[in-house]
Amino acid sequence: MPDTDAVQQDTWDVVIIGGAPPGENVAQYATQGSDRTAVIVEKELVGGECSFWACMPSKALLRPISVLDNARNLPGVQSIVGDHSLDAAAVLKRRDEIVHHHDDTSQVDWATSVGIDVVRGHGRVAGAKTVEVTLPDGSVRTIHARLAVVLDTGTTAAVPPIPGLREALPWISRDVTNIHQIPRRAAVIGGGVVACEAASWLNGLGVDELTIIGSAPKLLARNEDFAGEHVVEKFRENGVTVHLNARVDAVHRADPQTTGEGNIHGGEVTVSFGDRSVTVDEVLVATGRVPASHDIGLESIGSLADAVAANHGYVKVDDHFTVEGVDGEWLYAIGDLNGRALLTHMGKYQARICGAIIAARAEGRSVDTPWTTDLADHGIVPQVTFTDPEVASVGPTEAEAREKGFDVKVVEYNLAWLAGTSLQRDNYKGNAKLVIDEATHTILGATFVGPDVSDLLHAATVAVVGKVPLEQLWHAVPSYPTVSEIWLRLLETYFNPS
Repeated sequence: MPDTDAVQQDTWDVVIIGGAPPGENVAQYATQGSDRTAVIVEKELVGGECSFWACMPSKALLRPISVLDNARNLPGVQSIVGDHSLDAAAVLKRRDEIVHHHDDTSQVDWATSVGIDVVRGHGRVAGAKTVEVTLPDGSVRTIHARLAVVLDTGTTAAVPPIPGLREALPWISRDVTNIHQIPRRAAVIGGGVVACEAASWLNGLGVDELTIIGSAPKLLARNEDFAGEHVVEKFRENGVTVHLNARVDAVHRADPQTTGEGNIHGGEVTVSFGDRSVTVDEVLVATGRVPASHDIGLESIGSLADAVAANHGYVKVDDHFTVEGVDGEWLYAIGDLNGRALLTHMGKYQARICGAIIAARAEGRSVDTPWTTDLADHGIVPQVTFTDPEVASVGPTEAEAREKGFDVKVVEYNLAWLAGTSLQRDNYKGNAKLVIDEATHTILGATFVGPDVSDLLHAATVAVVGKVPLEQLWHAVPSYPTVSEIWLRLLETYFNPS
């Protein structure tokens, strides 16, 4: 890692605590095209969780699995592939290259190339526009912001208070994305996005006995029901044991050891749930995230710490990402920390808006514009879960839309019936669903499940955000023969339900 602590000044226009992608983006948008200055304070790696422990390594692990599955279902290729499994060592080597072996030099070089300084250390707010940084050598440096302090400290993996779990030194998301030793037997506690994606690559990398233990009645419980059903079906086809409605009661590990990230943490582990148990070589806990709002100095600002505690640790903001309850419009919170949408692309979206707001306020311009107001976090968040099959969605589910009082009509279509999917591969399984507001004839939400359906999501997002009437969408002609033909079939089903 480059030494960036040589920066001698103590005052910048904008100080950002946390150097994940949102922090990088807000620094850029707040200063570009001006003489304003910004500094990122980062205690670990510039690029944050996404670059080194989440989005990038996880997708590096999942992509070879997807390619191999497609090859196994495409005549002319399947005979070459046969029953060969992945070259796990090569997959892990490529993953390490993608995360630059946890060296953030390229990230820091980008920052400095656009005039953004980097100071390494743990940052804490110490009063209005003031930040104290505990440097790697233990000394404390005080820096100041002329305009704004932006909090981008994100979230960390939650470890629930299950007897024996924490003592067992379980894997968390950072371990499984940076896996170095592949256990023969593994258990995954959880049934959400992280649990399902991790189980997908563990299975693909060669874990012989893999068990998922989910407390909800379905996997991916925040999606339409058919999403979890498709994912469970494929897991079971691949030999993965899935227990639903199962709550873990206790965990016991023989000889837990601190062996380092991604290595097996000691002896075998027994996970007990109800009247059942499973004994494995490693256990992954993937039961959610908690905001990293502890020890960032919130107690130095009036009653902010109490308000954050009452909000389950999340820092509440308005639609300009100004922290609520703080006078002076100088403190902002972006990304996972504000709890609006725990997704990197949403954090970056927030950062673009926040940076533009800081610039506008500095220049005396209005912030009440479409460019400087958060809209997407209010029910139109796109997300892809890169399981096998993929799950892509935007907007509310049918149940959520009905709960909000919309007059809803839904249309569904089997993706396997399309010429485009039959050409893409054999044995294609998938489904698509639109949630439609009958009062306006616009799409509220969309869900696609199937191989490579992530490519369909942005068109759906544009339709939802733009509130494009179905009668207008009818004239957006999909190319043949592509999977995009699903739009025609869904509209045909809506207009001609018989």
